[in-house]
Amino acid sequence: MTSILEFDVLIIGSGLAGLTAALNLCATHRVAVVTKRGLSDGSSMWAQGGIAAVLAEGDSFQSHVDDTLVAGAGLCDLDATRFTVEHAPAAVAWLQELGVPFSTEHGELHLTREGGHSHRRIVHATDATGAAVQATLLQRLKNTPSIAVFEHHMLVDLITDRKLPGHSKTAASTRCHGAYILDEERGEVLTFSAAHTVLATGGAGKVYLYTTNPDTATGDGIAAAWRAGCRVGNMEFIQFHPTCLYHPHAKSFLITEAVRGEGGRLLLPPHLGSHRFMPDHDPRAELAPRDVVARAIDFEMKKHGLDCVHLDISHQSPAFLHEHFPNILARCAELGIDITQEPIPVVPAAHYTCGGVVTDLAGHTDLQGLYAVGETTCTGLHGANRLASNSLVECMVFAQGAVAAIRNAQPGQKPTMPQWDESRVTDADEQVVISHNWDELRRFMWDYVGIVRTNKRLERAAHRITLLQREIHEFYSQFHVTRDLLELRNLVQVADLIVMSAMMRHESRGLHFSRDYPDLLPEAKPTVLVPPVR
Repeated sequence: MTSILEFDVLIIGSGLAGLTAALNLCATHRVAVVTKRGLSDGSSMWAQGGIAAVLAEGDSFQSHVDDTLVAGAGLCDLDATRFTVEHAPAAVAWLQELGVPFSTEHGELHLTREGGHSHRRIVHATDATGAAVQATLLQRLKNTPSIAVFEHHMLVDLITDRKLPGHSKTAASTRCHGAYILDEERGEVLTFSAAHTVLATGGAGKVYLYTTNPDTATGDGIAAAWRAGCRVGNMEFIQFHPTCLYHPHAKSFLITEAVRGEGGRLLLPPHLGSHRFMPDHDPRAELAPRDVVARAIDFEMKKHGLDCVHLDISHQSPAFLHEHFPNILARCAELGIDITQEPIPVVPAAHYTCGGVVTDLAGHTDLQGLYAVGETTCTGLHGANRLASNSLVECMVFAQGAVAAIRNAQPGQKPTMPQWDESRVTDADEQVVISHNWDELRRFMWDYVGIVRTNKRLERAAHRITLLQREIHEFYSQFHVTRDLLELRNLVQVADLIVMSAMMRHESRGLHFSRDYPDLLPEAKPTVLVPPVR
C-alpha cells in the first residue's frame, strides 16, 4: 500500500525560490522539501550574472521599473514589477544576513551593469552568483533539522478535489491537498498530504536541443499545474541566452550577460573580418536586451552559414578578467581557449521560461492551497522578455509573498487521501521509446519553435506533438512510472503549451518573433490558456 506522509507545507523544488520559502516557514510549520535530483542540481546553482536591486546612489525604483517595462515589450504587469523592484533591496539584505559572499569594492557591494539596465545595480559574487547563494542557503538548510528533505523524489501529479473519493470527476477542482511523489530509489509512488503545496520546480529549457539549463529543467510544475486545472500564461516567450559557450566538450555553459556589460564585443569570425555586428542591428549594440542580441546572432549565423560567432573581452586586463570572471576564464582555459588573448565562441541557447503558472503577488494559483514561485510562474514581471538578473530576485520576493499568505491562511479540513494505483507493469521497450521520443521532441522544437517562427513551422510542431502525446499517454496509463517517462510527459505537455500560445499571438513581440506577423499589434495582451475540465 502507498505510504502517506503528512506535512503542513510541501515545497517541490530546492532552488532559491523553494529554499526561501522553506527557511522562512520552518519555525512555524512542518515543512518538506522535495527535489527530483540532488539539492544543488537545479537552475539557481547555474546563475552567473547576479541579482538586480536598486542600491546605488543616483539609481531609483522608477528607473528599475522603467528598464523592466522596456525589456518586457509592453506586457509586464505594473503592480508585479513595482512589487518586485521595491522589495529587491530587502531580499539582498536577507541574503547578506545569511552570509552570501557577494563581491565588494572598498567595503561596499560591487555593482555591475547588464544588458537592458540603465544603471549599475547587479549584486554578484564574481561570475558565480547562483552557486554562492545556493551554497549558503543549503548550508542553512543542513543546519535546520526541522525541514524534512527528500532528494531523488519527483512530482508525479498534484492531488486535487477531483482525485478524492466521492468527488465528481467532471467537476472543476477547487483545492490542492498535496501530491503524488515518485521515490526513485525505491521505485514507489508516495502520497504527500499538505494543506499548502508550493511549486518551485523551475523552467522548461530542456524542451529545446540547445539550452543553458540543467537536466532538471523539464517543466514539471507547469505541466502538473495545467493538468490540475490551473491557467498558464505567456508560454510563447522563451528567452534564448545569446551567448552559450560553443564547444563540443562544453554542455550548457553560458557566458554571463556581465561580459557584455563590461565591454565584451560580438564579432564575426576572422575570415569575415572580425566585424563587430551588433551596432548594425541596434543602437544599444551589445547592451541591447537579450532577445535583440539573440536574433542578431541567429541572423548573422544563418546569413554567413556559421556554427557560432565570437565574443571578445580580451581588451580587458588579465587581472580584471581573473577578478570578475574567474569561472568563465577557468572553464574556457580547460577547453584550450585563453580569453585574455582570444575571443570566446558562442551560440544562442534556450535559457529562461518567461511564462508559466499564472499567480498573484502572493504566489496563489487558481487552486486553493497551491502556490507557485520562481521560474515556474507567470507573475507578470517579465512580460514578453525578462530583464537580466530580475529572476533571482523574483524567486525571493514572490516566495516571501507566498510565505506571508501561508502564515495567514486558515486551516482547512483534512480529507481522506486517495492511494496511488500500483497495478502497473514495467515494459522492456519503454526506455528505448522514451529516449527516441525525447530526442525527436527537442530537435523539432529547436527547428520549428525556436528564435524565429512561422505558421507552417508551428503547425508541423503541433502535429508531431499530437502523435507523441498519444504514445506517451499509452505508456503512462499502462506501465510503471519512471523519472524519464514523467519528464518526457511533462516536456511534451509544455511543448504543446508553447506551440498553442505561439499560434495565438499574431504579432512579433519581445521573445516571440514570427515571419508571418513581423509587426506589433497596437494593444499588448498576455496569452492566457485555460485548461479543459477533465
